[in-house]
Amino acid sequence: MASLKEMRNRIGSVKATQKITKAMQMVAAAKMRKAQNAALAGRPYTELLNQMLGNLQKDVSDFTHPLMEVRPVKKTAVLIISTDKGLCGALNTNLLREVLPYDKDSTLYVSAGRKGAQFVHRTRRTLKAEFTCKDAPEFIEARAISRLLQEQFLSGEVDKVDVLYTNFISTIRQEPTIRQLLPIVEIHKLDADLVDKDRSAAGDKVVDHHIEFAYEPTAASVMGSLMPHYLNYLLFQFMLEAKASEHSSRMVAMKNATDNAKQLIKDLTLEYNKVRQAAITSELLEITTAAMAMDN
Repeated sequence: MASLKEMRNRIGSVKATQKITKAMQMVAAAKMRKAQNAALAGRPYTELLNQMLGNLQKDVSDFTHPLMEVRPVKKTAVLIISTDKGLCGALNTNLLREVLPYDKDSTLYVSAGRKGAQFVHRTRRTLKAEFTCKDAPEFIEARAISRLLQEQFLSGEVDKVDVLYTNFISTIRQEPTIRQLLPIVEIHKLDADLVDKDRSAAGDKVVDHHIEFAYEPTAASVMGSLMPHYLNYLLFQFMLEAKASEHSSRMVAMKNATDNAKQLIKDLTLEYNKVRQAAITSELLEITTAAMAMDN
């Protein structure tokens, strides 16, 4: 059995850890609110951009673009949007598990986040480039990554580009998601449940019927100009969703760690009091026995 001093030291150590996890929980909570607001604020623009491109597709059904070229897939590029830091629960583990089905020899990887790059190196896969993401992603960061992926596709080095990121559902629910970025075979749409929930919260109603627009100079030229911007902003929205998921998962993980430390302190204090009481009782018995021996 541990001595009283050892138990006091252990209780003090757990209390110090609890203070750290509590502070990290509060920091993550503050970042989480900002990240969630940013992700939710970007969804209406993404949806409207999707609607506009969808209308354009109907008006120019025979439109072709180099970014829409479908060819036999010999080489695939995968963008992994992971975190730079750990202590965010099973977020990265669940995300990187989706990388394993890809063939090592016919896939190259681009990482936005150190954890993804470390996984690629550890599993002896081909890392083409590594980017770092701020706690609050900026559009210029997404544009740089998107430009690299578009160049790889247009040059013929890869025939398909997938994006692997964590989609933000709620504070306690985040889902690893794989989206095909290139070639553009269909206009991506956000999760219907999420869009409906956002609309209900904002009180917005969106009319789904097709609206006729007049385009200058032509619908095809407008769509051709919008394609790169569409990819840039779509990737930016994926990064916002991933950051909201990261901070939410980290806040929950630190809250669980703080609660576990609190319970451990309670259990250790109870055990300490038992040992201390037993020691006091033993000392009293020794004193009583010695006094009785002296009287006799």
